[in-house]
Amino acid sequence: MPKQGNSSRNDPNRGSSKPARNQDQAGKSTGRGNNSGKVIKYRRPININIGLVVFAVILIYLIIVIMTYITSDKVVGYEVKTGSLSGTRVYQGIALRNEVVVTSDYAGYVNYYNEEADRLGKDNLACTIDESGRIMDLINSENAGEISLNESELAELKNDIISFVSSYDPASFYSVYDFQTSIMSATQQMASNRLLQNIDSMDTGGVSSSIHYCYAPVTGDIIYFTDGYEQKKFEDIRMSDLDRAAYEKNTLQGGQLVAVGDPIYKISTDENWSIVIPVDSEEEAEKLAAEGYLKVRFLKNQYESWAKLTMRGDETGQYFLNLAFTNSMVTFCSDRFLDIELITEEKTGLKVPNSSIVESNFFLVPKEYVTTGKGGTKGVLRETYAEDGSKSTVFIASTPYSETKDMYYLDQNVLHSGDILIRPDSTDTYVLSAQDKLIGVYNINKGYADFRLVDILYSNEEYSIVTPGNMYGLSEYDYIVLDASSITPDQFIYQ
Repeated sequence: MPKQGNSSRNDPNRGSSKPARNQDQAGKSTGRGNNSGKVIKYRRPININIGLVVFAVILIYLIIVIMTYITSDKVVGYEVKTGSLSGTRVYQGIALRNEVVVTSDYAGYVNYYNEEADRLGKDNLACTIDESGRIMDLINSENAGEISLNESELAELKNDIISFVSSYDPASFYSVYDFQTSIMSATQQMASNRLLQNIDSMDTGGVSSSIHYCYAPVTGDIIYFTDGYEQKKFEDIRMSDLDRAAYEKNTLQGGQLVAVGDPIYKISTDENWSIVIPVDSEEEAEKLAAEGYLKVRFLKNQYESWAKLTMRGDETGQYFLNLAFTNSMVTFCSDRFLDIELITEEKTGLKVPNSSIVESNFFLVPKEYVTTGKGGTKGVLRETYAEDGSKSTVFIASTPYSETKDMYYLDQNVLHSGDILIRPDSTDTYVLSAQDKLIGVYNINKGYADFRLVDILYSNEEYSIVTPGNMYGLSEYDYIVLDASSITPDQFIYQ
């Protein structure tokens, strides 16, 4: 019998498998030991912050909204109010007055003691003639002492300066020289007055004996210029008289040397005066003269007055109008030429900018084809066809924008040319085709552009007067689009 110990040694499965596992485990253990110094990076999981995402979305939205607002056309509203407009025509005219030119009886230097347009009574002192010429020397010398202006005189000069500045037109630069002359004359007259009051008590070296006092021959307003137009009447005026370039004005100033017979001042004796203007044709002259009286606006100071109109023509075929006034002569006594406006008509109503007015096309629909739907909405019955060819009728809401005796004006945004309309309670049909234009504005009271009819009474370059109270039109305090070209019909304004 074999021994038990020998069989154990010969069994290959004994004693060999365990060491093999141990060796493998040792190898694995050894491998882990060899990699123990290597660092492996830890990857954190993605963590999304919802708050930041929401904030970023809102920020992007706000940027888009702001950019859209900046780059988009702005719709500006205008509040409709009652107002008036006047039809005006601008003319250049020549002023004619009853003027008496006073000449000197002496040779010498003239000195004035009144401001232009001051009213003098008959036999009031108008000026003096100094044969020796010493008065002007005394005015400018230290012998006369220092001449200062009192508060009243200073206020007068300030008022003259303010009035000139407020009405100055750069296109009429020549007026600067007239103003300069008038200011110099005014200050000189103030100085002359002071000297005249004290001349008897001053050491003048016998100057007072050479002074001649000149008194006004008639009552009127004193004027210090001549131009040769003093005796002209309406019948004498020709187009050549209205040529400003050829006009010569002789300004009369204190201190000038005059000879016997030279003009020294003139007096306008009457508040009745007139302005003569040329007109383009006989028809225009007759039309204006037929008004009888017209309101006149003076462009120099915007003063308004009524004038009586008469007309005449001359041998050249030129026509003139005479505008006769009974007041305000003294205001313009120093002007020979005046620019005026004739206010030919004045209309009152709702005042709207011309930029708000637009023309729009509408369909003309017989009134018997317009019916009332749910809620009292007006509209029409339109014939429609389904895919299978079946015919039906649908109600299309369409508010009329105007009407005539037989027709309504309906919006083209909901109807189309060629649509077949059905007459209520009938088989009659009407094919849409006829169109017409309406003039109106876009009302935005409800937040969208709604066309409203306007009936224009009168227009100028900027505004129009429209009839109030139209059932299809505007009312006072309505809001309309200021620029009609910036919007389309039914466009929402606030979105």
